[in-house]
Amino acid sequence: MTDATIAAQVRYETPAPHIARIVMARPEAHNAQGLQMTYELNAAFDRAAQDNDIKVVILAGDGRNFSAGHDLSGDGGKTWQDFPVVGTWAGFDAKGAEARYGREMEIYLEMCERWRALSKPTIAQVQGKCIAGGLMLAWVCDLIIASEDATFKDPVIDFGICGVEFFNHPWELGIRKAKEFLFTAEEITAQEAASCGMVNRVVPRDDLASVTLALAAKVASKPAFALKATKQALNHVQDVQGRRNAQMHAFSLHHLLHTHNELVYGMPMDPNGLPETVREKVLARVAKAKAEAAKAAE
Repeated sequence: MTDATIAAQVRYETPAPHIARIVMARPEAHNAQGLQMTYELNAAFDRAAQDNDIKVVILAGDGRNFSAGHDLSGDGGKTWQDFPVVGTWAGFDAKGAEARYGREMEIYLEMCERWRALSKPTIAQVQGKCIAGGLMLAWVCDLIIASEDATFKDPVIDFGICGVEFFNHPWELGIRKAKEFLFTAEEITAQEAASCGMVNRVVPRDDLASVTLALAAKVASKPAFALKATKQALNHVQDVQGRRNAQMHAFSLHHLLHTHNELVYGMPMDPNGLPETVREKVLARVAKAKAEAAKAAE
């Protein structure tokens, strides 16, 4: 029996000796990530990192899909006051571009960097759709095991943005494939992702959990300190190649485009590219925020 601790949107399990499994538990929302899930994921990663008995961490998602990405429907009334700030950025309620830059630095870029730097090996267990922000969750992990029906997509160019905040596309896919992936906003299959080196193994859906757990057990059989050092060495290779500098440049362009969209459309995204299922909700939320701001300025 797996020991499990359940938060509101994330479940923490210990399915085998020396292995933690962090499970996104919003299947009804395809594990879309808002503030609540972000901070619960961070707490779970911290718990695994600080538990000396844990050597490997699996990141999984309940339901049909691994993750639909950022929750465009909003945060259900939650605000910064409901969560502990983890990073060094603030000004989340400031005027102009400062608030959005600080918010996305805290909950997207720097949170992903923090999870990528976790001292212990991490494995993403991906099934179904992995879209936009879902890519960021998979990409921070050291290994990715995907089911045969898994697909990957970054459609945010349709929203007038140059890719998700954790801009790791060239290191995951190579330059040519990354350009095609972003320019077209088309999804790629698990098999295509594996051929590019983004995915380690593609397995039948029914075998996904067992194969991932078996791989985690094999990794967990190695010396803990050697695993930590090996991970650090390999991450450092990417960083000396310029990964971090490239991330920051792309993040700046990302926010330039947010500002451009604010000037043109009155919101940080091009609403014409939003999925129909969320467009009206997003437009209504933006209109409400503007009305509240105008009232407060009176």
